[in-house]
Amino acid sequence: MRRSAALLAALALCLPVLSARADDVDGKDGPKLRQRRPPRTRVAPIFEDPVLQRMWDLDRIAPFEDKAPLWSYADRGLEAEVLGALRELKLLDAVRRKKLAVVLVEISDVERPRVANINGDVMLYAASLPKIAILLGAFEKIAEGKLRLDAETERQLEDMIRVSSNTAATAMARKVGKRYIARTMLSPRYRLYDPEHNGGLWVGKDYAKKGLWKRDPLHNLSHGATAMQVARYYYLLQTGNLVTPAYSRKMKQILSKPAIQHKFVSGLNMVNPAALLFRKSGSWRTFHSDSVLVERDGRAYIAVALADSPDAKRWLGPIIVSLDSIVFGKSWLHGLAGVN
Repeated sequence: MRRSAALLAALALCLPVLSARADDVDGKDGPKLRQRRPPRTRVAPIFEDPVLQRMWDLDRIAPFEDKAPLWSYADRGLEAEVLGALRELKLLDAVRRKKLAVVLVEISDVERPRVANINGDVMLYAASLPKIAILLGAFEKIAEGKLRLDAETERQLEDMIRVSSNTAATAMARKVGKRYIARTMLSPRYRLYDPEHNGGLWVGKDYAKKGLWKRDPLHNLSHGATAMQVARYYYLLQTGNLVTPAYSRKMKQILSKPAIQHKFVSGLNMVNPAALLFRKSGSWRTFHSDSVLVERDGRAYIAVALADSPDAKRWLGPIIVSLDSIVFGKSWLHGLAGVN
């Protein structure tokens, strides 16, 4: 087997906290991890959580289909263009030091995405961006009939996403349960946190001074993300594969109409104010991130950038202008003046 001891050790760190009573606020089911490789000969249980064990066993026998295999759609030409734009923006040093991760997914033909992956599997602190994990966890629980999508819940979800309310995010994380959110990210259906790809979306703490549940097992982050896993989230959303097609549309509606006009939004407003944006960003100290699904002029693309630098906030506007211009085959330099 090619499974590494390091992977097993990382997974083992999750296990003691993943068992829960049926009346636990975080739910009764454990996170579901996947096994993409051939069936193993080992049959002894390896997880305390029985649901996690069942999902592991099923995935071992018949691996769940990856509905967002973006790593398989790497486009070297597109990647070279993105690297060229980052060079012009004098950001290659940040790329080399793994302080900047950028992913661009051109999905005008959603069945044949074109992917540029620059440090896409580098996991960084992402502040409010992982609130999209709470959003998905909420709709999974709604689909199970364990949470009502009433007016209050919908308002909290919109406030959490559109104005990035920490109060709303904390309330929703407690309603859904952080263990349940982790379980959803780890599930073989989504694999949005995947140790084989260096992690991904993780919410291990309330968006408040207190409320720590568990930091992610690979990087010790309370709110983390990788650019590729965020891009996969938007791809699953666009293809109707988050929960159900109807709930994907509802989640997409909640991600629309961003109220905070900075970073990607400020850049895209200069390029084309009529573009439809579905977006979530995050900022804390030197960590700045943004993510967006853009639809305009009959085309669509996903862009994600995660950065760690005192200057990172001002990088993101120029980055999205350059990525948009790459998608549409236009010169992007003229659009950079005044972008912040």
